[in-house]
Amino acid sequence: MNDAINLEKLFLEKKYTQIISIIEKIPDNKRNSGLLNLLGVCKMSLSGSNENLESAIKEFKNSYLKEKNSTNAFHALRNLINASVILFDNKYQNNETLVEKDFFNEIFEFYNQNKNYFENNIPHALAIIKVFKRCLDIDSVIRHLKRIVEKDFSNTDALSSLCFFNNLKYDWDQAKYLKYSRMLNDRLKQYSSKELINLKSKKEKKINLAFISSDIRFKHSVTYFLRSILTEYDKEKFNIYLYLNSKYEDETTSELKRYVHSTKNIVDLNDLSAINLIRKDQIDIVIDLNGFSSNHRLTLFKNRIAPIQISWCGYTNTTGLNEMDYLITDKNLIYKSEQNLYSEKVIYMSDIWNCHSGYNIDRNKIVSPLEKNKFVTFGSFNNFLKINDDVVKVWSSILKKVDKSKLILKSSIPCSKEEILKKFKKNGISSEIEFLPFKKSFDEHLKEYKKIDIALDTFPWNGVTTSFEAIWMGVPVITIKGFNFSSRCGESINKNIGLNNLIAINQDDYVNKSVMIANDKKKLEELRKKIFDNALESSLFNKEKFSKFFYNCIENTFKEKYL
Repeated sequence: MNDAINLEKLFLEKKYTQIISIIEKIPDNKRNSGLLNLLGVCKMSLSGSNENLESAIKEFKNSYLKEKNSTNAFHALRNLINASVILFDNKYQNNETLVEKDFFNEIFEFYNQNKNYFENNIPHALAIIKVFKRCLDIDSVIRHLKRIVEKDFSNTDALSSLCFFNNLKYDWDQAKYLKYSRMLNDRLKQYSSKELINLKSKKEKKINLAFISSDIRFKHSVTYFLRSILTEYDKEKFNIYLYLNSKYEDETTSELKRYVHSTKNIVDLNDLSAINLIRKDQIDIVIDLNGFSSNHRLTLFKNRIAPIQISWCGYTNTTGLNEMDYLITDKNLIYKSEQNLYSEKVIYMSDIWNCHSGYNIDRNKIVSPLEKNKFVTFGSFNNFLKINDDVVKVWSSILKKVDKSKLILKSSIPCSKEEILKKFKKNGISSEIEFLPFKKSFDEHLKEYKKIDIALDTFPWNGVTTSFEAIWMGVPVITIKGFNFSSRCGESINKNIGLNNLIAINQDDYVNKSVMIANDKKKLEELRKKIFDNALESSLFNKEKFSKFFYNCIENTFKEKYL
């Protein structure tokens, strides 16, 4: 008993090395499932290195097998899944060799043996969802999320994730999306007025403008769009605050910090503490850069941390929150007749909803790879989660109709190549697909566009940053008209660089446009030259023009509130 108390005390004190030493001195035959699970947790907590994770996974397996069907065993199983996912991500990001699907074979074996337990235990369901996601099994992700939401209506993380992943499906029209987002609005925690610091009325001349994000770091898409406006604002009119929601900070974080009046990290604060901290800072306007993406803090907005609250940039759909006053978009993304399908009041930018800050590299016109290869190379660097069955079917049709053509794929997040190939093989395509490895250097990443003649957009959830990247490098992007914000991003991007002819009206038209351009060498080269010559002067990269209009909109919302 004393030993148990001692270990508990040491764990609370985060003395993981000491605990490991104590447990490892206990003979193997006397280590029960609980001790083995604790040993794994401590090893996992030390540094998160691959070596520690592999050692932790071994202990979790032993714990599970020691006392199958016990509470300790199932705790160990959940820990095993979470540790395996982290290890998978680490190995992928470091370009280490791994057999993609086989990496999770044991986990799937455990899952198939205990399906009922996973389906009836929310923490375990949330863990296995991470594996399904990395194996691109979005149907299983959504199925488990639905079950969680049905079982626990208060689980706002599951509900926001359900909304997020349904952006990848055609099953939800915008009306259904709004319905589920409204459900989230009704379930987010609201604190009593006694718990909250009062919002104070405006007294200063300057506008206190804040941004909240978990993604202010190197290579994250949000930083390229945020940088555009942080380097172009009137310091006599605005004090800008950054509230970071991530333990991870790097050189990009440090750079953006230099542009603003104040930066605070709220990742370790609970919702109530974060709300009161921001209220105390007397922010006039706060902009959410997360939406339903990972590590969002929508509970803060539900409890109103500023008189004016806006959603922008990090997410391309409605939040459903009554307290989210505005959504920044453009006329190509949300038609005026559709405003009732979004909970927020729509702010229309003059041209495009986002403006990219560009890249600090030499930009040289690239001759189409067709010249050297003697065949057309299509490409997509979008998240593999977006490559659904419809996308694969359309891309396969293009490859079949363009003689000797190839398709290059690359994703910046862990994903399963095996699952992608399986989809293409069902459509009669295999050797035509080439996968590029993850590149740590961003310069190297951009140079990969030199291998692509024509970029292919995903649907219904379009690429954003990848399309900006392609156009920066002079590569045309074929896209398709959509039915809501997230499915019309490609349309807005192409319209804002004068490429209406690259916007397909349906899937058949998408195939026809791709084939026609691929088979006309002269037209393809003219198109690439036009894109390269016009990109930097277009609305896509004209940060001065964009910022001027952006801050005018911010000022106008302020005046509407206070004047």
